[in-house]
Amino acid sequence: MRWNRITTATAVAAAVAMSLVACGGGPKATPGGSESAGGTTAAFDAAVNKVFNPSDKKGGTLRMAITENWDSTDPGDTYYGLSWNLVRNYVRPLMTFKVAPGADGAKPVPDLAEAPGVPSNDAKTWTYKIRKGVKFEDGTEVTSKDVKYAVARSLDKATLPSGPTYFNDFLLDVPKGYSVYKDKSLAGVAKAIETPDANTIVFHLNKSFAGFDYFAQLPSTAPVPQAKDTGAKYKEHPIATGPYKFETYDSNKGFTLARNDQYDPASDPDSGRKALPDKITVAFNVNGTDIDNRLIAGDLDVDIAGTGVQPETQAKILADPKLKANADNVAATRLNFTVLNTEVPPLNNLDCRKAVLYAADHEGYQRAYGGPIGGDIATNLMPPLVVGAEKFDDYGFEANKNGDVAKAKESLAKCGQPNGFDMNISYRADRAKEKAVAETLQQSLKRVGINLTTKPYPTGDYTKLYAGKPDFAKANKLGLIVYSWGADWPDGFGFLSQIVDSRTIRATGGNTNLGIRIPEVDALVDKALATTDEAARNKLWVDIDKKVMEQAGVLPGTWAKGLLYRPETLANVFSNDGQNMYDYAGIGLK
Repeated sequence: MRWNRITTATAVAAAVAMSLVACGGGPKATPGGSESAGGTTAAFDAAVNKVFNPSDKKGGTLRMAITENWDSTDPGDTYYGLSWNLVRNYVRPLMTFKVAPGADGAKPVPDLAEAPGVPSNDAKTWTYKIRKGVKFEDGTEVTSKDVKYAVARSLDKATLPSGPTYFNDFLLDVPKGYSVYKDKSLAGVAKAIETPDANTIVFHLNKSFAGFDYFAQLPSTAPVPQAKDTGAKYKEHPIATGPYKFETYDSNKGFTLARNDQYDPASDPDSGRKALPDKITVAFNVNGTDIDNRLIAGDLDVDIAGTGVQPETQAKILADPKLKANADNVAATRLNFTVLNTEVPPLNNLDCRKAVLYAADHEGYQRAYGGPIGGDIATNLMPPLVVGAEKFDDYGFEANKNGDVAKAKESLAKCGQPNGFDMNISYRADRAKEKAVAETLQQSLKRVGINLTTKPYPTGDYTKLYAGKPDFAKANKLGLIVYSWGADWPDGFGFLSQIVDSRTIRATGGNTNLGIRIPEVDALVDKALATTDEAARNKLWVDIDKKVMEQAGVLPGTWAKGLLYRPETLANVFSNDGQNMYDYAGIGLK
């Protein structure tokens, strides 16, 4: 997931195991515990996987800010971790990650659905019962048809390009280029999604998938009334089913969420939502250092990005015991990395790509994210917290932390570019850390004659119109694309599939695979999906990781951690393995 998604292996492995057992799979791992006991004494990491300042007190306005807008507030068109975290405040998907500290927060629990999905037909068919009495903000009762429409609309990647492609890839017989805006009767998804009655929805898949409850927790399963769908403008006012609804929205300034009087907590017994603040305000386009300073001053409550303070603020916090006591170093199943786009010559040559990997300054990449407290030097793709991940270092990144100039020059000679070459490198304009990565690579690659020109683009459209739009990236010679990715859930599929499978690349843009096109990887993905033995399946995901590195498709940067600042204004604040940041559906005000 862009920026952030899930961590901790044990809880999610157990949840997947339960699905596999239900589908006839063998015994799996049991869940690990989570540390839920909290306290009120400020201390470093006091809110990591446990509740700091426990509270059920309602009231006040939770003030959040971010350096730029993100892809969308539309639950069917969003793929940022911060957004998947926040969206649970205003809509209710079929399943959701529990609002709880630690490993418990990575467990999918029923939300709009009464219970987890019931598999049949060798896990190619999944049935959910929808809770009765759940209402939209206008008082209309939610039905299965509203969920069907929500999932169907998310399939239209021309109108809603930013969400994941899981439903496009797995639903049965969905026409290519399907759009509910052309097929208002939804005839095109008749084989894929059935609604036999107002409270039952049935999904039919083109292949077995035992972990479908993870698909059911995607924001795109949150119901949308067809009559009120405004397409690309729906982000301005998604129709609420959660405890909050949109009061204002300005694409340049931000938005306000206010209480939804049609939300009934009695219909929400499993999610753990707290809904403590009376209002939530989100400000866009606020300078990153200003956000940090306002957090420290108590003039702001949350940096919604959830990836940590700016490098200069980090140094200030760590040097001051009082400030450090209000900070939390949260680990994630997230990789900060740079894609090598094979559509841009000479990166269509393997040895030219290897030259980039050898020449890169890995310690510099780590410094860009704040040094060791911001993450460990990554030697391959899958972070250690992903189930079954294996660490390997085929290019000697740890032995040569500042790069291996001699090997880089050897690779350049092999690819017919002994004097190097010119190339563009893109990054998100408001991401100071990504800018620092681009500048670090610019300096280190210049040592071997690879001259990089930096190309910043806005975050909101980074994957939609620029780095993630293949024609634009190719035409503008974006050979190196700085990016960050966190697991949608922490197994090999949840981490790797959307960034390495070339079949997820769409010409329309909004891609999360930004240029990895390796046929052997695609074949291994299919093999992994067909493998029911967990150990064997995990090994295949490691093989995929190794194949991408063998083909130098990615320059791994860091396995991420974030230093979050926790103002004294907050109550009931905690991180968990479902969000890898503070949980925005549980947080309140002191």
